[in-house]
Amino acid sequence: MDQSRVLADRLYGGEGIAADAARIAAANILLALCAHIAIPLPWTPVPITGQTFGVLLVAVLLGARRGAIALALYLLEGFAGLPVFQPYGAPGPARFAGPTAGFLLAYPPAAFLTGWLVENGAGKSLVRLTGALFTGELLIFLSGCAWLAAGLNLGWNFAFHLGALPFIPGEIVKVALIAAAVRGVELARREA
Repeated sequence: MDQSRVLADRLYGGEGIAADAARIAAANILLALCAHIAIPLPWTPVPITGQTFGVLLVAVLLGARRGAIALALYLLEGFAGLPVFQPYGAPGPARFAGPTAGFLLAYPPAAFLTGWLVENGAGKSLVRLTGALFTGELLIFLSGCAWLAAGLNLGWNFAFHLGALPFIPGEIVKVALIAAAVRGVELARREA
């Protein structure tokens, strides 16, 4: 696995456990900040948040392994009761039985998958990067809707209407913002 293919390594060239720990800690702070960008919707128990933006950005920045580790630590912090998740919902372990549990549990695998795609060439073109980001989105929303459908007994049709459909426009904007930011950083680095 060539970690130099991820953006964090090109921006900060430090190597070793301390450098990785610093990258993961910074990613964790980013995730908590993104989660607190939250808007409740009256017709669904799932709010609009910046969490998926944070998950995908961390995956692109850190790659598969470190991205998944950052997201696993993020979930452990939330499980322990730290205020890292979006502010609407039960605290601590109870969050993992609530309506957003399926989304949360998909974060580490989605970060791993998206990061793996980026490490293996998806970051080389805008189209491939966008495809990698939407692949991560798909995994998150499939897991979230599966939990709503099966875990909360809402059925697939209702789960899709509560857990995916209202969020599609926002997720497209998030993917576009991440892709634009990554491309902007890459262009700036080439010109420097």
